[in-house]
Amino acid sequence: MAVDDDWLDRAFTALGDPVRRALIARLSRGEATVNELAEPFEITKQAISRHIQVLEAAGLITRSRDGQRRPCHLDPAALEALTSWIDDYRLTAERRHRRLDAVLDTLKEKEK
Repeated sequence: MAVDDDWLDRAFTALGDPVRRALIARLSRGEATVNELAEPFEITKQAISRHIQVLEAAGLITRSRDGQRRPCHLDPAALEALTSWIDDYRLTAERRHRRLDAVLDTLKEKEK
């Protein structure tokens, strides 16, 4: 999956809402319909549908048709793309910290 600024903006905006994060968490356990996704919330099914539309527009979930059912599915490739994007910055920061630790260790050795 291509990671560009527009996609990152949509994905992180979508994940900025606690209801949408809860929907992602639920879908990580398997597909679910709007009714199934709405069960634990005290908001309308229409509100859940709007949250699903935001997640779908961000490319984080997909929907399929199974007869009368329209289950939602988590898109693992999208989450992997987000994780990779974050990991690049984490690894860069870790390398900098390791270099700083090495410099500090060298200075400590010289003081002895």
